[in-house]
Amino acid sequence: MTPTNQIHNALYLPFQREQWAELRESVPLTLSENDLADLRGINEKISLSEVTDIYLPLSRLLNLNVGAKQQRGLALNEFLGRVPPKRPYIISIAGSVAVGKSTTARILQALLSHWPEHPKVDLITTDGFLHPLAELKRRGLMQRKGFPESYDMKGLVDFISAIKAGEAAVSAPIYSHITYDRVPDQYQWIRQPDILIIEGLNVLQTGQDSAVDTKRPFVSDFVDFSIYVDAEEELLKKWYIERFLQFRTGAFSEESSYFHHYSQLTDNEATSIASKIWDTINGPNLTLNIQPTRERAHLILQKGQDHLMDQVLLRK
Repeated sequence: MTPTNQIHNALYLPFQREQWAELRESVPLTLSENDLADLRGINEKISLSEVTDIYLPLSRLLNLNVGAKQQRGLALNEFLGRVPPKRPYIISIAGSVAVGKSTTARILQALLSHWPEHPKVDLITTDGFLHPLAELKRRGLMQRKGFPESYDMKGLVDFISAIKAGEAAVSAPIYSHITYDRVPDQYQWIRQPDILIIEGLNVLQTGQDSAVDTKRPFVSDFVDFSIYVDAEEELLKKWYIERFLQFRTGAFSEESSYFHHYSQLTDNEATSIASKIWDTINGPNLTLNIQPTRERAHLILQKGQDHLMDQVLLRK
């Protein structure tokens, strides 16, 4: 992975952790240790100091951006003499498998919902828009799950387009990490939130990433603010293997789990299999499809050891 400091200086303002923490100003900490325990992902050691130093300044920045967008909308609609539909501010969070996107999304949802200007904050992941297992098998894509072609991109774009248009209620499929598939006939309903956070591997992709010339819209076309959670690949692989080992006594242990056959593996066996999965699927997907979109993000959260943020890069 190319070192961050070699490629971002022309595009981003770099902030070391201490510098970024100062931008919190007077934003109060609204999460308790118990709250944070519910938001942490597997194998993450995020603390309240991480929330204070990294996420509270980010919450303040996003609040300012949402307010500015709301004011622009009010001015335009006053000029046009119309009552606007309620359109949410959309935040996307991208990054590799095992980098901690879901934890970042959950923490931001919790913090942003405490601002009185936008109390209704919804969160979805793009996992629900993965093609069902039967369809992936039919297309020969089981070894490319998570790659762009494994998603129902039309369904995902139709969903985000309807949200942005201000439709009263829009549904998204629900995904189960136990069955490794969509949950039949179950949906998450999004009903005009103030903010929608959408988290996924490929949410920063544009038409430039398509193998063929296409004029169709992408999720990134509807996003107001984008975040990329970054780390060196050797750390990402290490975190993926550690998470896989923990899953043996967690999700994998359930008899209904698609990966139940992994639950009885020894440490050495599990490490070997997880390493192979990374090297053949997750690593190539990161290199080919995910990391190349990093420089499109408005903000990059750079992680070091133990999932702790080392640096924040804010687009100029």
